[in-house]
Amino acid sequence: MASTISRAGFLRRGVVSGGSLVAAGALASAFAPTASAAVPDSDLAGLRLLIGTELLALDFQARALASGNLGAAATAVFEKLRADEQAHYAGLANLMLQAGQTPATSDDIDFSYPAGSFRTEASILKLAGELEALQLGAYIGANADVQTPELRIAVGQISASEAQHAAALAGLAGRPVIGRAFGPALRSDAVAAVLDNFES
Repeated sequence: MASTISRAGFLRRGVVSGGSLVAAGALASAFAPTASAAVPDSDLAGLRLLIGTELLALDFQARALASGNLGAAATAVFEKLRADEQAHYAGLANLMLQAGQTPATSDDIDFSYPAGSFRTEASILKLAGELEALQLGAYIGANADVQTPELRIAVGQISASEAQHAAALAGLAGRPVIGRAFGPALRSDAVAAVLDNFES
């Protein structure tokens, strides 16, 4: 697949906009039909960025599952993570559509990974933990900037889901499943910079 969204493309399409981020809930039904009409441009710009993190997670998880290098326990966890990320993406994409915008899809971005990323279960879990930290930080950061009241609960719902993912991955990797008392928030420019590192 050809890469059609670069960092410059993200910026041109308004993904990074004054540090604002927004997230929608995991289920399309979580959004009131009237709420999307009032979503400001800055929230939509952040939403595009969060869709990028979901697409990265989905691509990575698909490759990890296809590698044949995950044991039974890790495979079960990755299948659950992937189902959750698909639900997150569907909810975010639905909100974009309700607002009259076209959400990015897996055909729009060609992701690449460091050499050896899928060589062993340990290497997969290491990168999975890093990508999960990116997602969780992006959603926590979104909490600071959401302007649309109807989206605030959805941002919290996805944040909670991503925190559970981080704990599950930590457990698989033999790390403590309970992390910091206050998870780090990432600003949109930091999230965009990391996404750029994984774009071909």
